Amino acid sequence: MAAALAPATSSLRFRPYSSLRFFSTIPITLKKSQSFNPISFRPSPFSGRRFFSAVITGALRSSERAKSEFTEKLIGDTGTSKVGEFRKKLKVVDIKGGPDEGLDRLGHTLTVTGWVRTVRVQSSITFIEINDGSCLSNMQCVVDSDAEGYDQVESGLISTGASIWVLGTIVESQGSKQKVELKVNKIVVVGKSDPSYPIQKKRVTREFLRTKAHLRPRTNTFGAVARVRNALAYATHKFFQENGFVWVSSPIITASDCEGAGEQFCVTTLIPSSRDAVDSNLDAIPKTKEGLIDWSQDFFGKPAFLTVSGQLNGETYATALSDVYTFGPTFRAENSHTSRHLSEFWMIEPELAFADLNDDMACATAYLQYVVRHVLENCKEDMDFFNTWIEKGIIERLSDVAEKDFVQLTYTDAIDLLLRANKKFEFPVKWGCDLQSEHERYITEEALGGLPVIVRDYPKEIKAFYMRKNDDGKTVAAMDMLVPRIGELIGGSQREERLEYLEERLDELKLNKDSYWWYLDLRRYGSVPHAGFGLGFERLVQFATGIENIKDVIPFPRTPGSAEF
Repeated sequence: MAAALAPATSSLRFRPYSSLRFFSTIPITLKKSQSFNPISFRPSPFSGRRFFSAVITGALRSSERAKSEFTEKLIGDTGTSKVGEFRKKLKVVDIKGGPDEGLDRLGHTLTVTGWVRTVRVQSSITFIEINDGSCLSNMQCVVDSDAEGYDQVESGLISTGASIWVLGTIVESQGSKQKVELKVNKIVVVGKSDPSYPIQKKRVTREFLRTKAHLRPRTNTFGAVARVRNALAYATHKFFQENGFVWVSSPIITASDCEGAGEQFCVTTLIPSSRDAVDSNLDAIPKTKEGLIDWSQDFFGKPAFLTVSGQLNGETYATALSDVYTFGPTFRAENSHTSRHLSEFWMIEPELAFADLNDDMACATAYLQYVVRHVLENCKEDMDFFNTWIEKGIIERLSDVAEKDFVQLTYTDAIDLLLRANKKFEFPVKWGCDLQSEHERYITEEALGGLPVIVRDYPKEIKAFYMRKNDDGKTVAAMDMLVPRIGELIGGSQREERLEYLEERLDELKLNKDSYWWYLDLRRYGSVPHAGFGLGFERLVQFATGIENIKDVIPFPRTPGSAEF
């Protein structure tokens, strides 16, 4: 009872006898007609006495006072000081982000911090626009010669890229671009900016900004991408948590290859990890008598790699906790320089126990619609920016995804559709081929008029070993979700839960069963039908922002030949 009444930050544990002593100190006067009843959450019938909740509150306050006195005595005795209270910082979005766009704060005196975007010096007044990254909008600061620190403006110390602290009063703006501005009382330069600052008001290419990845989030485009990426990540956790999934941290270092493609980064200490690695001699790597690398002397005693997927580990927890998801970095050593590939990227991978392919498709559809709706509702300013400057019509396209029903067709039907297409493809189409991006985009953008579509039941030869074999013996219970502009966004399957079929598939692909002993154990001990999917987070950000190159939707892209920053 007491805990329910306690402040959220308090930890209160009742000790039976101490609480009895506490109640025994309260003077109680009973009328002759009254009998003693257990205390409940109702007003006390005792005249002039406090309610029970008030008694408990008083006890808590007394406890807090005693604690405070003890703390103060301890501080006085030791010469230490108390840690200050954390408070949410007032940001530009808090001022201008509401429906009144700041008009509800007229006359308020407040402080704003951020980085200077532009400085316009006029004869008697200076306009400084600063941005703190909380939203696309800048705060226009109006500075005249009466403002404290105006000499910093006159000296040129306040320039594009500098960080400043401003104290002022919110007033109605005389301009048409914003409804309010800040009439500056005091201005302080926190960090000056060198004249070589590479991001000025003039527009620069995204290719150039990739060489300045440490500064590009200060631009409108990359600031907006970062906020939408954050919103998608938040919505991802929110969706799965609301639907009873448990988040699992899958390992980054692994000894198994989930996809069986062999495109993995090796993790080893056989090569020196310090600067000496540049001058290391190949002869220093230990070898077996046969002249092969002696992995037994490596850190893990066997070959180890950066993970390409958290799926296999996710399956282990799904067979204990029912529904789980992973959300973490993955790596592919694929020597690709296209606008669709990264060497390091993030994956979202849910696993559903007691589920089949239909459940998997339903979950993937619900997830995508949920996160798209979240972005449309919570990132309006950024989405308007993308709609104007990046991809005209993106809001309408995303709204269609959020509202329309998804359709499904089999891989065989998809191949028939492509063969009937009055279009020449770069990659020839035949049953058994892996669908390329041009095929996927034709299906979703042209053949189905912009509808998201799920293609299911792929040939087993082009899919991973863990996918459940269908009754026809030729296909597996796999699915790919195709969306306009991107092509494949989500790939998933029902997992093979039958031990003998899984072992047979590993043998077919010549994969070492010893490396998957624990994965096979899941089929020995209480195996269940289960399914899941994987979603490349950066492709989702591309889909939601309209940004064409995947290198521009991750803070620091890792690609072949590029590992800067």
